[in-house]
Amino acid sequence: MRTGWMAVIGTFGLAAGCATDGIATHRLPAATPAADVADAIQKADAVARAKQQVKSEQATGEAPPPLTPADAPPITTYDPFERVNRFTYRFNARFDAAIFLPVANGYGRLPSPLRTGVHNFFDNLREIDTMVNYTIQGRLGRGVRSFGRFVINSTIGIGGLFDFATRLHVIAVPTGFGTTLASWGLHPGPYLIIPLLGPSTLREGVGLLGDYGLSYGVNIANLYRDDQSYALGVVDAVDQRSQVSFRYYSTGSPFEYDNIRFLYVRKLLIQDAALHEHAVPERPRSDQPAGK
Repeated sequence: MRTGWMAVIGTFGLAAGCATDGIATHRLPAATPAADVADAIQKADAVARAKQQVKSEQATGEAPPPLTPADAPPITTYDPFERVNRFTYRFNARFDAAIFLPVANGYGRLPSPLRTGVHNFFDNLREIDTMVNYTIQGRLGRGVRSFGRFVINSTIGIGGLFDFATRLHVIAVPTGFGTTLASWGLHPGPYLIIPLLGPSTLREGVGLLGDYGLSYGVNIANLYRDDQSYALGVVDAVDQRSQVSFRYYSTGSPFEYDNIRFLYVRKLLIQDAALHEHAVPERPRSDQPAGK
C-alpha cells in the first residue's frame, strides 16, 4: 500500500514538472513551540471549565445516594460441587478438542444452504417445547406466536427446512423449562457443569430434563424414539457446537473456570430479574455467593 502511494505521488510530480519545466519544492512550516504550548494550555483550560460547569449543574440538582459495599454484587458463586465440576470441565475441554470441535469444524465446511436447512429444522422442532413452556408460564401471546411459527415453517417451510416465519416477521423467541421454573420463583441453585453440555445450574439441569421429557412425550413424527433419535441428537449437537465460537482455554487465563462460572450465573440472575421486572428487587448481599 505504501509503495502504491509513492508511485502515485511520483507520477503526479513528474507530470507537474513536464508542465512547468521544473519541480517546485515546498518547505514545512516553521516550528512554533511557544504557540503550540499556548494552544495546549488554552484547550486544557476549556476542559477544566467544562468539568467545573458539570459539577456546578450537578450540585444544583438532587445528588444520587452514595454507593456502599453492600450495593456491589457478590463476586463469589455458590459452587458446592466445585471439585467434581472442575473435573468435568477438564473432561469437556479434552472431549471438545479431540472429537467435538473437529467434527463441528468439518460440518462447518458443508455448503451453507445445507447447514442452514439443518439448523432451521431443529429450531422448528424446538418451537413445540417453546409453545408449551410459554403456555404454562402464563404468557399465552408468545405461546400462540410459537405455535404459528411451527405451523408456518412446517408447511410452506417444508418441514422446517426454511424459516418463512421470520420472513413474515414472526420472530423466534425460544424458552425452556428452566425459564419456566425461574418464572415460578425457583432460584438457580448451585453451579453445575454437565458432561458434554457445559455450564449450568441445578435448576437449569432439571429444566433440560423437562425439555427432553416433553419432546420424548410429544414425539413429533416419531423422531424422539428408536434409533433415529440418537442420530438426530448427534446432528443437532454438532450443529449447535458449530454455532458457538467459544474455545476452551483460549484466553490463557488460569482463572477461566472461575470467570465462566461468575459470568454464567450472573447472566441467569439478570434474566431472572427481567422475568420479575415488576417485583421489588431484592437488595444484593455482598457476603452471600451469587446463585445461592
